[in-house]
Amino acid sequence: MFKRFKGFVNKEFYHIFRDKRSMIILFGMPIVQILLFGFAITNEINNVEVAILDKSADSETEVIINKINASPYFNIESEVQSEKEIGEVFRKGKVKAVLVFEKDFANNLQVLNQANVQVITDATDPNTANTISNYVQSILQHHSEEINLQNEVPYKVEVRSQMFYNPELKSVFNFVPGVMTVILMLVSAMMTSISITREKEQGTMEILLVSPLKPIQVVVGKVFPYIFLSVINAVIILLLGFVVFQVPVEGSLVLLALESVLFIITALSLGVLISTIAATQQAALMISLMGLMLPVILLSGFIFPISSMPVPLQVLSNIIPAKWFIIILKGIMLKGVGIAFLWKETLVLIAMALVFIGISVKKYKIRLE
Repeated sequence: MFKRFKGFVNKEFYHIFRDKRSMIILFGMPIVQILLFGFAITNEINNVEVAILDKSADSETEVIINKINASPYFNIESEVQSEKEIGEVFRKGKVKAVLVFEKDFANNLQVLNQANVQVITDATDPNTANTISNYVQSILQHHSEEINLQNEVPYKVEVRSQMFYNPELKSVFNFVPGVMTVILMLVSAMMTSISITREKEQGTMEILLVSPLKPIQVVVGKVFPYIFLSVINAVIILLLGFVVFQVPVEGSLVLLALESVLFIITALSLGVLISTIAATQQAALMISLMGLMLPVILLSGFIFPISSMPVPLQVLSNIIPAKWFIIILKGIMLKGVGIAFLWKETLVLIAMALVFIGISVKKYKIRLE
């Protein structure tokens, strides 16, 4: 009895170890998840790009600027010459904060024992904006404590915060674009991959491939209905965001619609690519959920700032379509920018869609041959 049971258990171990996919799920997924969660989930900031508007340009401001630039939290990206340039810097998307030193900064410290620094942040991501302001305040407080060791009358550097695009720091301004991206990515890719894989399981895909229709026509035909359904999803999300949560759309509605359709096509084409890999509907569902959900949530910049992640994860985030669409959504909805500021992200999405569709069509041609 024991020998029969032992033989049965050995057979099960043999089947598990023989199946490479099972081994990847058993041992690969936990490793990937702990690494992603460990490195990506952080409320800290690192290497955040900031700009400087120094109206005083004296020795005191120079010391403070050097301290800020020497910290691991900030990189001085550029200098601006006037308040008018601040909006332009933020619209470009790279700089997350501008530090404004008031005129006669050193003189105010000597005469009034107090000087002011204004921290203007891009609050399209309210959590990051608030963290940046706190970090700057901490650095300046530490600087004040150092110089006050030598002074009879203590100096005070006062920090004043101003939030661009989201002055009330409403978290929903960040979550509506993020949730819209996640839903469109997962639903579009999942629906398409399952739909096409179902045809493969039932054997009808082979019939379609030997029909007069070309492989590209088969792929586009399967994808087209889901473009319409996903557009309806996007409209519902935007309406709920505007009506219920008062999330503004400062930019062009036409551009927002075109960019949304582009992202939907990219997500659907990724779903088609998944269907060429998956043999069953269950496998397609698993790849769509597990293979897309974690990267989209963790590496898109939706919840956690990409600049604070290790360099390998920052590089990896560039192949996540959701990252580029979130930048586009926030740019149009909250900053009111146009295609002149979003052309790079748009070209990336177009390139991704073409690559996904090209690989999928090629794979179906190979099957047909």
